[in-house]
Amino acid sequence: AQRRIVGQLHAEHGVTFLAPADKRIAQDVLVPPGEAGRAHPGQVVTVELIAQPTRHAQPIGRVVEVLGHHADAGIEVEIALRKFDLPHEFPRRAQALAAKLPEAVGPQDGRERRDLRALPFVTIDGESAKDFDDAVCAKREGKSFRLWVAIADVSHYVRHGDALDLAARERGTSVYFPRRVIPMLPEKLSNGLCSLNPQVERLAIACEMTLTRQGAIERYEFYPALIRSQARLTYDGVWRQLQQGGAAEPLPMLYEIFQRLAEQRGARGAIDFDTLATRMEFDAHGRLRRIVPEARNDAHRLIEECMLAANVCAGAFLAGREHPTLYRVHDVPAAEKVRLLRDFLAELGLQLGGGERPLPKDYAQLLERIRPRPDFTLLQTILLRSLKQAVYSPRNVGHFGLAFDAYVHFTSPIRRYPDLVVHRAITACLAGRRYEGVDWEALGRHCSETERRADDASRDVENWLKCQYMQAHVGGVFAGRITGVTAFGLFVTLDDYFVDGLVHISELGRDYFRFDAPRHMLLGERSGTRYRLADRMQVKLVRVDLESRKMDFVSA
Repeated sequence: AQRRIVGQLHAEHGVTFLAPADKRIAQDVLVPPGEAGRAHPGQVVTVELIAQPTRHAQPIGRVVEVLGHHADAGIEVEIALRKFDLPHEFPRRAQALAAKLPEAVGPQDGRERRDLRALPFVTIDGESAKDFDDAVCAKREGKSFRLWVAIADVSHYVRHGDALDLAARERGTSVYFPRRVIPMLPEKLSNGLCSLNPQVERLAIACEMTLTRQGAIERYEFYPALIRSQARLTYDGVWRQLQQGGAAEPLPMLYEIFQRLAEQRGARGAIDFDTLATRMEFDAHGRLRRIVPEARNDAHRLIEECMLAANVCAGAFLAGREHPTLYRVHDVPAAEKVRLLRDFLAELGLQLGGGERPLPKDYAQLLERIRPRPDFTLLQTILLRSLKQAVYSPRNVGHFGLAFDAYVHFTSPIRRYPDLVVHRAITACLAGRRYEGVDWEALGRHCSETERRADDASRDVENWLKCQYMQAHVGGVFAGRITGVTAFGLFVTLDDYFVDGLVHISELGRDYFRFDAPRHMLLGERSGTRYRLADRMQVKLVRVDLESRKMDFVSA
């Protein structure tokens, strides 16, 4: 049972109680007189349970932390950290260990490493990034290409079983909220000593690859290296340079390699989902000002293909040596999900090839066919929902979506724990040793769980901010599209706001509506009115509930 619960303090008829922020906790928590400390009703607080609930009594708690008010900027993150039980303060021992680490790479550190400082490595990242895991560099050699992907050597500083390692393992991943990051490692490492910042020497594990003219990986080699990034570039900046021409090396060479790798990806039949990313923009007071779509460009894809190449080499390296590791696995879709998908597609006159067991290329071909359609984004979402979630596991079942036989996460050890253990396994193999003392099964489950926890917490914060933003628009009428159909109503996503809410079935008029799951449709028995997935709809916003992160619409 949970010991600490976050929520809002209320007082009614002389009784003080906490309404939990986590809606899975069904009961309010009583706070007896004298146990509220300095907290006032209306404030967001954390209580510690002093009596668990019984069949006849509510749980009882004492206030141990006052976080502020719902209107305070940043309160949504404070709530999410506690609601999802995210570790957000480093233990003293981890802090002490980080404090002992040097500020910079020392002259001794480069020994027994290949010196790549003369190579023109660059980092390409988002505008706001501060933790640079990866740097890239490329050269043409005769008819082939040479590609270097250098990844921060976190395992040099964070040793198996030390206090920093235990803290990083518990976190499993860095958590990215709008305007705030909860790093997996203290900032001295994540933004400093490990980050491949420009014009400073850094320790790295390099993956050096030779690619054919067609972009197939002929040879690869891993080794510890010493590098110096020449420049910190951004996706948008790189894309502008490439479009305008005159970009300095290694960018044109990297771009050529990317085009070859992308052709290989197509030939392999990998599924190329193009999901819409959005960015939240804030005013000076930390209030959400607007939500804007963030287009992916070829600079994003360039880095992605380079990282995929290095990850595949890392997977092949460890699989070939039969060294246990955490694979990033994506199993084949479940037969029942495929059957439902086929039924839905048939309604639209579309089909997915491959019979009972479609291959990634069958999905990829269908995606290409539907790309020009106005309802593409939605159909893509339906395809996505038919697939399983990717997880971490020592049992390699391949990666269905990327169409790889062996795939690991190697390129982000500053912000993902699985990448850190993959580094340790690789460096152990390079030294002729084994990386011992790991329960790979349990670690795979834990890392999959921490990844989901981080995603859930980020989504929760984004939904809070969206609800808070839309409170000012209650009563407004908006155009949107039906993005979900259920037995209890329709989910509608608003065009210009990128937020969604529910039109409850009782708000659709006096007809009796039947839910047709395979067709993703509600059908009015008397009127014959149909509401189908991807249909356009005008709605009026009638209610916003910040507590449950939900918005209610009615048909306008």
